[in-house]
Amino acid sequence: MDIYKSHRIFLVCSVILMTLISCKNNFDEVKKIGVSENAPIGIAEGLNLKYTDSGRVTVNLRSPKMLDYSNRIFVFNEFPDGIDLDLFDEENQRSNVIADYAIVYDKTGIIDLQGNVVLSSTSKDTLFAEQLYFDQKREWLFTNRPVTFRTGRDVINGKGFDSDVKFTKAQVLEIDGIITLDE
Repeated sequence: MDIYKSHRIFLVCSVILMTLISCKNNFDEVKKIGVSENAPIGIAEGLNLKYTDSGRVTVNLRSPKMLDYSNRIFVFNEFPDGIDLDLFDEENQRSNVIADYAIVYDKTGIIDLQGNVVLSSTSKDTLFAEQLYFDQKREWLFTNRPVTFRTGRDVINGKGFDSDVKFTKAQVLEIDGIITLDE
């Protein structure tokens, strides 16, 4: 009987020990239950975001919807219904950016604007593009897609665009034609 009892104790202890060893910490996986990895972690609707610097509005972003994907390894925010963005310089002059769709990548600082992109500067220069990228760190605009750039009396059509945000170094690439308008 003692041998039978000791075998039973050994067997129970072995089962408990194996159960403890085979368990793993899956708390992070448990937290994700109910949240699809492809779904945004947050949704904002009727967005009207104003950024101020020293009490002065410098940016005003409006969008019908923003999807927050900060639950991903490569964090991004998506604006599936477009954006309307006003940028104000030191003299409170307004530049405007409009696009049908936008996506902002946090790690790279790149903003991808798509569909009927229109960028109007304070100097009344206007860029029309199918797609335009903005590098926030370098403050640089670029694309390799067709563009129309209206500057002064000239309307320049081409495939590609490269410029700083103030259009002081604006360059239309692969120019298809230039039209000079009468005043």
